[in-house]
Amino acid sequence: MSNLQPDDQRKPSILILDFGSQYSELIARRVRETEVFSLVMSYQTPAEELLRIAPKGIILSGGPSSVYDVGAPVCDPSIWNLGIPILGVCYGMQLMVQQLGGRVEPAIGKAEYGKAPLLVDDPKQLLINVESGSTMWMSHGDSVQSLPNGFVRLAHTLNTSEAAIADHQRHLYGVQFHPEVVHSEHGMALIRNFVYHICTCEPDWTTSTFVEEAIGNVREQVGDKKVLLALSGGVDSSTLAFLLNKAIGNQLTCMFIDQGFMRKGEPEFLMNFFDQKFHINVEYINARERFISKLKGVIDPEEKRKIIGAEFIRVFEEESIRLGPFDYLAQGTLYPDVIESAGTNVDPQTGERVAVKIKSHHNVGGLPKDLQFKLVEPLRRLFKDEVRKVGQSLGLPDEIVRRHPFPGPGLAIRILGEVTNQKLNCLRDADLIVREEIQNSGLYHNVWQAFAVLLPVCSVGVMGDKRTYAWPIVLRCVSSEDGMTADWSRLPYDLLECISNRIVNEVEGVNRVIYDITSKPPGTIEWE
Repeated sequence: MSNLQPDDQRKPSILILDFGSQYSELIARRVRETEVFSLVMSYQTPAEELLRIAPKGIILSGGPSSVYDVGAPVCDPSIWNLGIPILGVCYGMQLMVQQLGGRVEPAIGKAEYGKAPLLVDDPKQLLINVESGSTMWMSHGDSVQSLPNGFVRLAHTLNTSEAAIADHQRHLYGVQFHPEVVHSEHGMALIRNFVYHICTCEPDWTTSTFVEEAIGNVREQVGDKKVLLALSGGVDSSTLAFLLNKAIGNQLTCMFIDQGFMRKGEPEFLMNFFDQKFHINVEYINARERFISKLKGVIDPEEKRKIIGAEFIRVFEEESIRLGPFDYLAQGTLYPDVIESAGTNVDPQTGERVAVKIKSHHNVGGLPKDLQFKLVEPLRRLFKDEVRKVGQSLGLPDEIVRRHPFPGPGLAIRILGEVTNQKLNCLRDADLIVREEIQNSGLYHNVWQAFAVLLPVCSVGVMGDKRTYAWPIVLRCVSSEDGMTADWSRLPYDLLECISNRIVNEVEGVNRVIYDITSKPPGTIEWE
């Protein structure tokens, strides 16, 4: 779990202490929706460190443990005496109760999972505008049996007598449900109450504020040095290119390595868009033959990824030496990457982070040790939805800002089996038809991801009274909020028919179209 890094110059107004909940990131995102800056930190953060950061409020996340288990995660008990308002969510509430003298026990026969109506007993402060009887999302097998001194009940459910509690004098609050999930009807009202009314935060975390601060920070960090950015054309690297161009102009060099696995027309579009239209310096590296030769005879998808990643490193190394020297490497690292990062390498002399790995979606698994850069990561405090807003504010068009996710290895992992130029051309044509028709239907932005997959099998068909023996194309369209879970999109039948007819009639080597109606889980979004 990451702590604040030296380049996080803005201190958070709300800190989330993570106890292992799957929703910790979501809590931070919900707080930011109120235009208040939040960060996730480890539950082990000492009270002295919290006092140094001086947030206006602290939220204790949920977690999978029981507070009475041996070895259960606990926070520094001194945090209750810091004078900082605290909101405990599920496990966080139970830990608050236990450490302050209350009692938590297994809810025998009364465990609560899923939706439940919240019955409000005290509609003030934390529960302003939270309607009694409204749905909240419960997920707990333990319950509070007795409250610590000074606490009162704010709400209950039919199964949970202490569903929301407070010690108003000490500004300590707890809820036995998840206000951050979409299933909780008035969850955002509760979060706003804590952020605005209890913690008295100001809504100063806006897109324009971020852009202004990020540009100033980049200029201060980089000075007159040169910066290299591996440009993929995705929303992260594209937004970063626009931001850095605005901050340092000609000091930025973007490198676009065309490995031959992009969608139809995309390399040409990206070069025209960045280099010619917006005059951002992009060096185009044509490495198509180099990459596909490395995949000859390779079938396993994980082996494909490793080969593509390793070759990307070699190309990147050769070209950065040719174009350089560069002092800084810019990466489109986002806040979820920071939270999930296993560690950080810091230059002991400068205190700056040293690059040892480029993000996997840029197809790089790790740079050679003798190729060292200092990192520039101005997006590292942002969630994906915030990056999109920044991109829009910088002038990126919707076709980039709102484009569907695309895997780093590209079409190479959407071709099952060996990758050949013939299969690539076939899949590019089919994929273009899928995107064109979904865009023409007006449903593109209602779908998380829509693409085609080519299977390495052939089946019999009849075209023009002749027997065919050709490949099938799988159409994969899913709806999702974050890509962690997904459901297949219920596209109109006439749209599916149109896509199928066009692919079979226009794409050489295909005689069948299949629609994948598997959710995630148990399936995955990609077919690799």
